[in-house]
Amino acid sequence: MTRVLVTGANGFVGSAVCSALAQHCDVRAVIRPAAAMVSLGEVELVRSDLFPDTNWACILDGVSVVVHCAARVHVMRETADNPLEDFRFVNVAATLNLASQAASIGVKRFVYISSIGVNGGVTYEHAFASEDAPAPHTPYAISKSEAESALRRMALETGLEVVIVRPPMVYGAHAPGNFAILMKWLVTGFPLPLGLVDRNRRSFVFIDNLVDLIVTCIDHPAAANQTFLVSDDEDLSTAVLLRRMAAALGRPARLIPVPASMITLGARLIGRPGIAQRLCGSLQVDIGKTKELLGWKPPISVDEGLRRTAAHWLATEGAGK
Repeated sequence: MTRVLVTGANGFVGSAVCSALAQHCDVRAVIRPAAAMVSLGEVELVRSDLFPDTNWACILDGVSVVVHCAARVHVMRETADNPLEDFRFVNVAATLNLASQAASIGVKRFVYISSIGVNGGVTYEHAFASEDAPAPHTPYAISKSEAESALRRMALETGLEVVIVRPPMVYGAHAPGNFAILMKWLVTGFPLPLGLVDRNRRSFVFIDNLVDLIVTCIDHPAAANQTFLVSDDEDLSTAVLLRRMAAALGRPARLIPVPASMITLGARLIGRPGIAQRLCGSLQVDIGKTKELLGWKPPISVDEGLRRTAAHWLATEGAGK
């Protein structure tokens, strides 16, 4: 049985990957020493820091594939004096240390969970493709791009098969960040000034669809040394997304018809232009290569993904609110 090492196993994506892989692989799940215990199914749970000098020898023993989900993630309110160096410490140096040790002991494949931010932060006439020149726009995305480049060089030098997966916003049960905030606003009936934000298009990916692709990349021959974009294969405007989220929640979508230009102006006036970009801008990904090269398509539709997300949210965080 293939032994797979999953880092960041207590995270949103990592925990879902562990649960899926445990059905047909021998999974060794890595969490931070200070992290709370988590239930991940039939997996071997180990604790380790992700540092540039971490010794992975014992943890990598017998491992054939590494799925590297752990990272210093993008934060909305950055407090570090030098955010890029902090991102590089974990996302570049520590990642390359793990990959180098994996290559040295004969691990076959390294699946790296990156970010669509490597492509950039906004699309205009054309969706992002995996072959596009990188245009990272944040310290987090820059660190991910640098890690990707270094991993590709390592693949050429060592024979380690590197597979890179770049997801856009991931949603699902336990989804952190903006998606959870939107769920809460819709459930409470909070009026949102987004009724006219219907010309943008954004790609999203349901957690089960992302995990399905990652599992496919574990051993698919055509995945070796490739970069894949992933989405639900249906792009939505912000207004349409909110209406379909509300329908999944069984709530009305109280959307106020405010022009997108006014939202953009307001965000600039309060010094938060990024908010308007995420709400009003477009970010589309082309998953044609992923579908054609791997024979893969997302198994869960957008509406089913939203239904499952809403059902879990109502049963846990949203009950009685």
